[in-house]
Parts: sequence; C-alpha cells; structure tokens
Amino acid sequence: MNDPGLDAPINDNARKVENEGGEEGNEGTDQAFLNPSRWWFASTAFPLIAGTLGPMASAFNVCALAEHWRVNIPPGGVEEHGIDVPDPPWLLAVNAVSLILAVFANIALLFNMAKRLPFRIAQPITIAGWYASSFILIGLLGAVTTGLKLPEGESRALNQAFYYAIMAAALYFIIATLMVITVWGAHRGHYPKQFELTTSQRTLMLQTLSFLVYLLGGAGVFCRVEQWAYLDAVYWADYTLLTVGTGDYAPKTHLGRGLFFPFAFGGIVILGLVVGSIRSLVLERGKKKLGARMVEKKREAIIKRFSKGKNGKAKLTPIGRDHKVTDDSKSEKERRKEEFHLMRTIQDRAATERKWMSLCISGGAWFILWFIGALVFFKAERNQDWTYFQSLYFAYVSLLTIGFGDFHPDSNSGKPFFVFWSLLAIPTLTILISNMGDTVVKFISDATLYLGEITVLPGQDGFRPNLQRAYNKAFNRGPPEEDAPGMLGEVAKPESGELEAQRKHVKVGQDFLAKQFEDEERGAEKRDALKGDIIGRDVHHYHYLLVREIRDVQKDIGATPAKKYSYDQWAWFLRLIGEDENSTDYHRAAQEQPDRDADGHFAPLQNAQSPSAEEAAGSSSKSSSTRGEDGGQDKSKTQWSWLGARSPLMGESDEAGWVLERLSVTLERELKKERDQQRRASGDNIQEGEGVGGGGEKR
Repeated sequence: MNDPGLDAPINDNARKVENEGGEEGNEGTDQAFLNPSRWWFASTAFPLIAGTLGPMASAFNVCALAEHWRVNIPPGGVEEHGIDVPDPPWLLAVNAVSLILAVFANIALLFNMAKRLPFRIAQPITIAGWYASSFILIGLLGAVTTGLKLPEGESRALNQAFYYAIMAAALYFIIATLMVITVWGAHRGHYPKQFELTTSQRTLMLQTLSFLVYLLGGAGVFCRVEQWAYLDAVYWADYTLLTVGTGDYAPKTHLGRGLFFPFAFGGIVILGLVVGSIRSLVLERGKKKLGARMVEKKREAIIKRFSKGKNGKAKLTPIGRDHKVTDDSKSEKERRKEEFHLMRTIQDRAATERKWMSLCISGGAWFILWFIGALVFFKAERNQDWTYFQSLYFAYVSLLTIGFGDFHPDSNSGKPFFVFWSLLAIPTLTILISNMGDTVVKFISDATLYLGEITVLPGQDGFRPNLQRAYNKAFNRGPPEEDAPGMLGEVAKPESGELEAQRKHVKVGQDFLAKQFEDEERGAEKRDALKGDIIGRDVHHYHYLLVREIRDVQKDIGATPAKKYSYDQWAWFLRLIGEDENSTDYHRAAQEQPDRDADGHFAPLQNAQSPSAEEAAGSSSKSSSTRGEDGGQDKSKTQWSWLGARSPLMGESDEAGWVLERLSVTLERELKKERDQQRRASGDNIQEGEGVGGGGEKR
C-alpha cells in the first residue's frame, strides 16, 4: 500500500485524455462552489464510491459461491480444519442469481457513466439489482443460520464463504442507498441527470475492477498449483499484492514460486495505478472543490459581518464620482485594493483550515479502521487467545504493510474480514499520507530548516534575520517561502517526457508567433506615428501590449504552486481588457448570496463567475484612446466585487488561466474590429473610384 509515485504520469495522461475528449468541464461548472458540498458528494463522490465498491461486492459474492457455507468440526478440532458440509442445490442457485443481478447492476452503472445508457434507464436497473442482491443474500444467510440444522451430536461452524456473503450483502445495500440519494438529488434539480465524472475518474473504477479480477484469478491459479483451498488462496493473494506478508502461506512448489515472480510484479503495478489514481484524480480534485466551497463559506461570513456595521458596509460600497472627498477618505482604487487583500486573507485562512480539517478527518478514519479492526480480530481470533493489545499490534503492523508474521488470522471469520479490511485501508492510508504531506510533513520540513539556520547552518543572513523570517512564517506574515526538496518537502514533480516535449514544442511555436506579431504591431505603430496618425499608433500599441502580456501569462499556466498575482498586476490586466479599478462602472457592493433566477437557482455567472471578456473589451476603450466607432461605454455592464461570487479569485480555475482567456478574447475582438474597419475603408475607396470613373465618362 505504499505510494509508488505514479501520480505525476497519471495526472499527465488524465489531462491529455480529457483535453482530447473535450471533458475538461465534466466535473462541474466553475460556479459549483456556490452549491452546498453535500450535492457535490451526491452527484460525483457517491457514484464514484458505488462504481468502486460495486465490483468489490461482486468479488465477495464470487467468493461466497466458491465454497460451502458450513463445516463440520471433528472432535477436538477447530473450525479452520472443519469438514465441508455440502450446501443444498437451491442455495447455490439462488446465490448465483444474486451474483447475476449484481453484475447487471454494475454493467448498467458503467454504461451510464460512459454515456452509453440513459440515466433514467440505468439507475433503476442499478438500484434494483443491488437491492435485490442484498436482500437475496440476507435471506440466504438467515436460512443457513436458522433453518438448516445439522444432525445432533455434530458441532458445526460457518465457513469463510458465509462471511464473504455477509460483506457482499452489506456492500450491496450501502451502494444502492448511495445511488438512491444521487437519483433523488438529480430529481430535485440540484444537478443534471447525468454523472459529472471525467474519463480519468471512470478509469479509477476500471482499475479497481482490474485489480479485483487479477486477485481472484491469481488465487484460482495458485490454489491449483499449491493445493490450497480457494478462499485461503484469496487471502494469500490479498496480503501478497498489498505487500503485507503475514507469512502463514507461501508457495512451496517450484511452479508456484516461478509463477509468483510475474504475479507479484503485475499486481503491485495495478495496485500502484489504483493508489496513484486515488491520490491524483480523486484526492487532488476533491481538495479543489472542498477548498473552493470553504472559501465561499468564509466569504459569506465576512460579508455578513461587515454588512451589520456602518463602517464595514461602507468598505464594501463603491465610491462614486460624486463622493465628497475628505482628508481621511479613500479613493475607489484604494477601497478595491483593501477588498482584494481581504479576499486573499480569506483564501489563505480557508486553505489552512481545509488542510487541517482534511488531516483530522482522514486521521480519524484511519484510527477508526485501526481500533475497530483490532476489535473484530480480537473477537474472531478467540481460538488463538489474542488479547486486545495483541490485536491492536497486529492491526498496526498490517496497516503499515510491515508484516512481521508473528501474528496472523486463522479463523474462518478473521481471514475474510482481513481481506475486506485491508482493501479499505488502501484509500484510507493514501488519503492520510497525502494530507500529512500538506501539514505535518511540511511542519517538520520547516522546523528542520529553521533549526538548522539558527544553529549549525545560519546561512548568509545571520541569526536575527533568520529568526525574524521564522516568526513571519509562523504568523503568516511576509511572502511565502519555497518548500525544501527531498523527503521532508514537496517539490513539483517533472512531467512525463512525451508531454513535456509536446509542451516545449507548442511553447516554442507560440513564442515565435507572438514575437512575430509583436514586431509587426511595433512596426505598424512606428509607421502610423511617422504619418501623424495618432489613432492608428494607439491601436497598434494596444495590440502590442495585449500580445506581450498574453505571452508572459502563458508562462504561468500550470505552475506549481498556482500563480497568484498582486493587486497591481490585476489592475493592469483588468485595464487591458477594458476595466479601470478607479472607476465604479463595473463595481458593486459585495453580496452575501449571488443573484438567483426565477426557478431559485443561482444565476449564471458571466464566463467563469466574472465579467465576460467580450463585454469588458467592448464596453471601454480606456487603454486605447480611440478603438473604433463603437468604442464607447456599453450599457450592458456586469458589475462585480473582489469579495463577490463573480470575483476572478473565486472558484477552482487558476488565476493565470482566467487572465489568459480574457486577454485572448479581447485581442481577438480588437483584431476583428480592425479587419472590419479595413474592409469598410476598402469598400469606400472602391465606391469613390467608381464614382470618379463614371463622372469622367459623362464628361
């Protein structure tokens, strides 16, 4: 269960597949942060969980069919060495029906996620199939424990297959209930009646299915080669592929040991893909959504608190041109700058809270898995006289994949539970380690660096500057510092060679074209200046500025960590797209809740919760004194606030992408306007020439 470091190539391939398939936005719109987090769980997390646990439940159902459910315990023996009692044919038939129904339910869900089957058809099949399988297994479990009696004088026990049936029934019921919640939310109109899963997230489900098929198939091979019971082989394959190694089973034959080499390697690779997908495709994107939602909650709380006081309300209200200026009054730009920095503070605090809350939740889940697992092993392994402390010790050693081998489960209930418990530990431990990297590991990294700077490695600045930097870092003062490389620090992982080469090739081409366009605009600017054409000079200078900034912003795309611009940089970008931070034309007081439409839903935010680039570019020509006949103010202006829902600092998109999109649309509009003007001028010249020619013929 160790992280193999496959998350970087998985991320690269996921982005490539999603870009080629046009699924970049399938996870949800940029205003998804306005909706409560529970609806994101219902629309995205629940289907993903169901699609992952569904194959696991079916795998346990297969195990429930593989062996008989009861054993006869010989005198003086234990249940582990019991003699199988054949099950009635009807029990096997009904058990097989439950598996078939569950398989159809899984297929319907996967087809729905792949958009091959409509939501209204697939979901009833999925939910009904899983519920039916669960109730069928529950009925069989009750019949075996109460209705089927053994002859008197014989001691009976339940085999491993019986406990696999219990886990399969429980999983079927849980995931069917999750899908009921998903369908209910879609029916209420909280999200579309389709799954907001990307190709990469659906790939995680296929990887999980592949791992389970590989595990069950490998167990089938080794049970024949090593003459093991099939469910014992499943138990061995599980702790082998998860690199636990309890040591109670091991290949003894030459053929078994020879097959072990490719089996272990292939299984660990598949497991690595699953772990990497959980970390990169689920965890990282879940962090973005959770972080955006926490920023929104804090934003609403700040606005609510400010709105109650007169002074606070004034800070959120734009300062108009008719505002009475006093010595202590602030300009509109200064007020907007305070809004901007307040929004930055909200972002920083929300990010810190999100990190520690995620650590507490994942840590709590891991401790529950540890303590509850130990309790189950303590009860299951009563024949071995385990104490609860010994069970805690065994569970801890297994969770960390150490596997000393001094303790291992022997009971018919302990082995199936170990398989289920260890599979649950994969996502739990992966998420915990990732969250520790954001908090505990980072703290250790910073503490190690600061300790070295103030003791044996003071550096060039000396003791006092380093101590001051440590104080500023501890209390969030001053600019952030880079993490240390190596084990104690997180650094940006290199991209795969193919993707990196493609990006370099594209970047070289973009730089060449941008540089060529810049030179053309500069040359046109100089020619117009020599002609005395001030309007043409300003237009070409404006084009040059747009292209230059586009080329600079492109360098910030995909930066790790994401690029954050200062207020002065934002003011410059906004001015280029047609807005002026000194003017109130596009400004409004921040609202606690954004506007809603007639149905009560949030009104659509202009192109990623901000003023649209088209409106911004067309509504103001302040950056260029004359940019065409329609360069005046547009009456259809979208007003916004740095603390509002339309702020470019809100949502999940990075700032560089927001700026690049607006600058590009603005440049495209300006070039189109220039082409239209040239065509009109050419048409006027042609008509004038025809008029002159016609007059000459008359003369």
